[in-house]
Amino acid sequence: MNEQNRATQDASWGELLSGKNGLRTVALTGGVALHAINIYIVTTILPSIVQDIGGMQYYAWNTTLFVITSIIGSAIASQILAKFGPRSSYLLGLVIFAIGSIWCGFALNMPVLLVGRVLQGFGGGILLALSYALIRIVFEQRLWSRAMGVTSGMWGVATLVGPAIGGLFAQYGHWRWAFWSVVPVAILIAVIVIKHINITQQKNQANITIPYAQIGLLVVSISILTLMSLTDVLWINLVGVLATILSIVAIGTIDNKSKTKLMPTGAYTLKHPIGVIFSVMILLIAGLATEVYIPYFLQVIQQTSPLIAGYLTAIMAAGWTLGAFITANKTPKQVVYIIRYSPVMIISALVALALFIPMPNLMHSALLISLFVLALICVGFGIGLCWPHLAIHVFNSAEKGEENLASSSVVTIQLFAMALATAVAGIVVNNAGISYPGGIEGARNAALWLFALFAIAPLMTMTLVRRIKYE
Repeated sequence: MNEQNRATQDASWGELLSGKNGLRTVALTGGVALHAINIYIVTTILPSIVQDIGGMQYYAWNTTLFVITSIIGSAIASQILAKFGPRSSYLLGLVIFAIGSIWCGFALNMPVLLVGRVLQGFGGGILLALSYALIRIVFEQRLWSRAMGVTSGMWGVATLVGPAIGGLFAQYGHWRWAFWSVVPVAILIAVIVIKHINITQQKNQANITIPYAQIGLLVVSISILTLMSLTDVLWINLVGVLATILSIVAIGTIDNKSKTKLMPTGAYTLKHPIGVIFSVMILLIAGLATEVYIPYFLQVIQQTSPLIAGYLTAIMAAGWTLGAFITANKTPKQVVYIIRYSPVMIISALVALALFIPMPNLMHSALLISLFVLALICVGFGIGLCWPHLAIHVFNSAEKGEENLASSSVVTIQLFAMALATAVAGIVVNNAGISYPGGIEGARNAALWLFALFAIAPLMTMTLVRRIKYE
């Protein structure tokens, strides 16, 4: 391991970002960027879409269907990779995503648009999972941490680029071109993939086997909790939580016995390193899920404009990007300390947000604004510090023959955790009064409870992270 430590330190950004490796990096990070930027583009242009073609009753379905199909795409990415190999698999994801984007641009009503969103989500899920999985295949091991840092950092880039693209097209009444604008980028990435992702990997000549039961239960668990979060009746919320837990237990039971797996061996037990890492990832992602309500809180409580509220919220994801880049060249020994103490930063930041956001005059004090922005940065920064290294540890902990499954499952876990955490956040704010009594009073109370309760999630990682070791 000492030799690997030295190799990691000796690896430079120049090796990763220049020549053939540089083009491969563009291809892999491009897949993540397409998916992530698209999320923020659509969030920005949706009001313009419903104003033009109607379908307000389906507003939330744009996100729900996109997330669900993204999870499905990421869940079967390892089977696609095993069947078709790196280049063809990645091209398949690009083609499906591009077709979905073109379809959305031509939609004349909301149901037609939703079909395009399904295609976008499915193709994007494949791209996300393969972007992580191909790092292990395309690059030398000593470049993995830097490649993972750049790839995961694309989410922060997306928070800046996505709203700008969407806002520009929406402002001039051309929301359709917002969908079409990503197609040339997909084509450019496809050209790079064809020319430079020419790594040969033994293909599985058998038919693709998909874990239908596990994926079905995964979708059911998300759907149940999402639906149950729409009410402020506590017993209904608790029934939804219980049903979701039972669905997850059923997934684990079926997956452990199945020959066609959704998750790698050890994912469902804390006795295995992968189970520990996945648990830490899920709990850390919960902190980031609070960003969904920050724009609302800022606009209602602090009376900020939608644009300012949106970009303040984006600071969280920007912090993730910064953290991912800073720790990319750290040794395994240093990474252990980073992973152990990053949750402290996230906990402190969430508690600070629970105090700052309900304040009536937050935006009138330069000092308070500075501390508020720092807290936003620290939530994302704390996750970004350790996320790439947690993902790499999943790669290294996989059982023989499950390397592709393990690497692609990182994205499935990320998307699944975000979907569940967002639904739980909905339960918290609804019961804390965001709708009744509503208004400023309801928003203040909801903000306090949301950030205070969600600080418990990273707190729960404090004992788990001590089990993560580099041998």
